[in-house]
Amino acid sequence: MNQLKDLHVLILGLGASGLAMARWCARFGARVTVADTREHPPQLESLCREAPQAVFAAGPFAAALVEGTDVRAVFTSPGLPPAAVAPVVDAAAAMGLWTGNELSLFAQALRELRTDLGYAPQVLAITGTNGKTTVTSLTGQLVERAGKSVAVAGNIGPTLLDTLAAKLDEQQAHAAAQAEIQEDPEDIQDAPTEPPAAGPAEASTPVADEPGVEDVHPRDLSDAEEAPEAKFEAQDEPPEPDEEPPVVLPPPEEPKVSLVLPQVWVLELSSFQLDGARGFEPSAAVVLNISQDHLDWHGSLQAYAAAKARVFGQQGLMILNREDPMVMAMLPEPVRVRLQRPLVRTHVTFGGDMPQRPGDFGLELINGMAWLVRALEADETRKKRKGDEEELHIQRLMPADALRIRGRHNAVNALAALALASAAGCSLAPMLYGLREYRGEPHRVEPVAIVDGIEYFDDSKGTNVGATVAALQGLGAERRVVVILGGDGKGQDFSPLAAPVARHARAAVLIGRDGPQIRAALESTGVPLLDAASMEQAVALATQQAGAGDAVLMSPACASFDMFDNYEHRARVFREAVDELAQGGGALALSGGPEEAV
Repeated sequence: MNQLKDLHVLILGLGASGLAMARWCARFGARVTVADTREHPPQLESLCREAPQAVFAAGPFAAALVEGTDVRAVFTSPGLPPAAVAPVVDAAAAMGLWTGNELSLFAQALRELRTDLGYAPQVLAITGTNGKTTVTSLTGQLVERAGKSVAVAGNIGPTLLDTLAAKLDEQQAHAAAQAEIQEDPEDIQDAPTEPPAAGPAEASTPVADEPGVEDVHPRDLSDAEEAPEAKFEAQDEPPEPDEEPPVVLPPPEEPKVSLVLPQVWVLELSSFQLDGARGFEPSAAVVLNISQDHLDWHGSLQAYAAAKARVFGQQGLMILNREDPMVMAMLPEPVRVRLQRPLVRTHVTFGGDMPQRPGDFGLELINGMAWLVRALEADETRKKRKGDEEELHIQRLMPADALRIRGRHNAVNALAALALASAAGCSLAPMLYGLREYRGEPHRVEPVAIVDGIEYFDDSKGTNVGATVAALQGLGAERRVVVILGGDGKGQDFSPLAAPVARHARAAVLIGRDGPQIRAALESTGVPLLDAASMEQAVALATQQAGAGDAVLMSPACASFDMFDNYEHRARVFREAVDELAQGGGALALSGGPEEAV
């Protein structure tokens, strides 16, 4: 953070991220100005208290904020659309100023820490339209279960810079304690010199000893952790035995001092955060899926996908959903090298189908039961001639039914988390324990109650069409669904809802401003469509349409702001309506974990 000292920085927007950037820059000696179009943004009081030297400027985002001033850096809050800040950012770029956002500052801080302290953690990044929070939380849990120290931060909080600042405070306290020990050697036996292990001690448990793991090709999986670094692999060329999957990132270099900083960072990143980022290079990153969302912010689906693709940087391991064509299109074209096979950027794929390449993850249906599996390269004695189709061994990891989070979409979420944590060198056996333990996140296909045989699910976080499609497909595989849809559609195309509604829904109840647009998209399905003026009425109508064994799913495919304060408020009203039914219907409250659509 040496670059910030005495630098005059301008921060656009005073939300949670803007406040975090202001605190961070002030901490390292920058002169801070924060600009916001609002006279009294919610974080203004916190800014005055926590960065009292900062200057606040209310008014339009105009080029005058940088022109004719000594501002040398401009950092933008992620919630501000590019068009809104363009006058300032364009002027700053023309003047050659440093521009970026919170993710840019985080990346710069890691580079300086590597130079100053030898701190080189693995950085795992997650983005996508749906499933980000589940995969982020689950990946963090798997890394911790495997015995590595981990920090989880990003989109839904805590902010990147606030989390890093807290970890630096811990490091400073550790360094001070070490200095005291060196000054008083007699106390050295009473003071810890290394941080305690962050996870269970059983990280080295052999996979073969694990219940629920069937390895159809027994081998020592630990060999993979010694795989050499490689940024590219030869196209159609099976790796040598010592390079077999899973792809594992190289171990970090030895630190220059004793560190208590996290070994692994797991970051949830939105398209807003990625759009203006500069210099971010994760160790490995995943794009879970792409569907219509935030088109009012990005302008087009192509611009939205391009922002998501920035998560990979130039060198990190790419983890891709092979069932999503827009995600697979992010893989760069092979690099042609004279007299050599074309080079393909190193990548791993996952999906709800069978894996086709060594190191890839997928699902296999065996006697009617879905298994999480990973593809391994065939041993040398069974390899075919060069040019023939590559033969694989399929390693069965665990039944999908063993997950507490239900639905095919959540099995795919679990595969993405496994791929990420495996890339960071986490052992498989403890990760499978972590998968079984994970209960999911609130408001993501979360079981609420069973009333008279009807099961109610809260998917208020399903704020776009892709999330609702996945939720319908996940629940509809086992039962008929009455779905509650509607709200602020953010300019989405609702036509992709038609096929899953026709296949899985007994009826649909429509609420909110864009209910009429959803009705128009679903009229051809033949499914009964009912209109409700409130969430309470929607729950009552859905209950009337459902029968014993059915599910009532509140997955609006829309934002909530036309009727509610936020998606949590919407969920609370839904739950209260279900509770009223339960009081008169003899409900059984559910103890199972919540889920998220991917």
